[in-house]
Amino acid sequence: MEKRNTFSGSLGFILAAAGSAVGLGNIWRFPYLASRDGGGLFVVIYIILALTFGFSLLTAEVAIGRKTRQGPLTAYNRIKKGWKWLGVLGCLVPFIIMPYYCVIGGWVLKYFVVYITGQGALSTVDGYFSSFISGNVEPIVYFLIFLVSAAFIIYKGVNKGIESSSKIIMPVLIILVLIISVFSLTIKYTDDTGVTRTGIQGLYVYLIPSLKGIGIKEFFSVVLDAMGQLFYSLSVAMGIMIAYGSYVKSEANLVKSINRIEIFDTAVAILAGVMIIPAVYVFMGAEGMKSSGPSLIFISLPKTFAAMGFIGNIVGVLFFAMVFFAALSSAMSVMEAVVSSLMDQFNISRSKATIIEFICALIGGIFVCLGYNKLYFEVKLPNGAVGQLLDVMDYVSNNFLMPIVAIGTCLLVGWFTKISSITNEIVKNGEIFKRQALFNVMTRFVAPALLFILFLKAVGVLTVI
Repeated sequence: MEKRNTFSGSLGFILAAAGSAVGLGNIWRFPYLASRDGGGLFVVIYIILALTFGFSLLTAEVAIGRKTRQGPLTAYNRIKKGWKWLGVLGCLVPFIIMPYYCVIGGWVLKYFVVYITGQGALSTVDGYFSSFISGNVEPIVYFLIFLVSAAFIIYKGVNKGIESSSKIIMPVLIILVLIISVFSLTIKYTDDTGVTRTGIQGLYVYLIPSLKGIGIKEFFSVVLDAMGQLFYSLSVAMGIMIAYGSYVKSEANLVKSINRIEIFDTAVAILAGVMIIPAVYVFMGAEGMKSSGPSLIFISLPKTFAAMGFIGNIVGVLFFAMVFFAALSSAMSVMEAVVSSLMDQFNISRSKATIIEFICALIGGIFVCLGYNKLYFEVKLPNGAVGQLLDVMDYVSNNFLMPIVAIGTCLLVGWFTKISSITNEIVKNGEIFKRQALFNVMTRFVAPALLFILFLKAVGVLTVI
């Protein structure tokens, strides 16, 4: 078995962890939820939950990783015998996510190519997106390019691959996010009816809390939406933070690192809204802000860029470059969660583990691509949504398995083993853990209860919220 590598320092860990969290979930889900759930009300609740609920899950997973020096598949059983099943579920999540995430990454790459070649206007034609994803060859080619890119980085290892690439990708990503955010706030547009909207007005819509139509039921629904978003924003319950935690040096200050990851991820999630909501609001009004997921990125936003005129193609290039980097940094972390698990479970080399996961993701991704043409089918999911293969995989991993893994982690840390064994790992170098009491209460009581309610809602059992 290869000697387990470690990040060279805290910066490498922070950038890698932040890169994992800054993915498509932040870009296409956070702005939609914010605009739907009372704007600033959602943002405020999200920040509060990030500093309490999200912090507790993030801390537990990173500490489990460093304490056991194992990937998610074997880490839980190292904490307590008989909990291998939780490791299996924790590894199954990234295994399911990897194929379809790389397919979507291929879509992003396609749109980047379209805009950088000056053909952005083509993407605004009705049916362009559906025509592309239902093609027989092109979606598979772009998927393969994206998958190879992520696999190559993981193949290179922790230091030469994950850490080195994160030190390049993350600064570029942040610069692009800031450029697009500032531009989004400066635009102005007058529609055919003579109504003028500005980016600053869109910012108000985004950040000023609105309690219109918000009763107790609606408020609790916003809380659950914000909590569900934290899975994407912090990359918890996917095995990723356990894998990355296992590469953190024993002498590293976990308290400071986790605090910085928490702040970084929350800031980028909020900036995702600043990038998107003002621009969509200016050119498409309140109606345009109802899009989420692929329809937001690949249909609504290209139409927004087209309405900007010549500058829109430049903004499109910057935007899809940013989304590509965000998707790539997340994809490589998802892949690493599986690769590290294979290495630890079967005592094989990184190269063999990477090749195995690459082949599995390749086969799964081809099926996902074909799910839009030759293998197309529709199925009604337990939450009421109608989808096909990609949607089924997304539902199983995100709505079903991730809440179970998070609940299991809280129960293991808070009840079935001594919680001090985890907190002692956090303060092993004499660090001051100021939020230890909060961590204990959230992990043992609050988080499991909220997660159980979220799970019941996700699987369609709880329909009153």
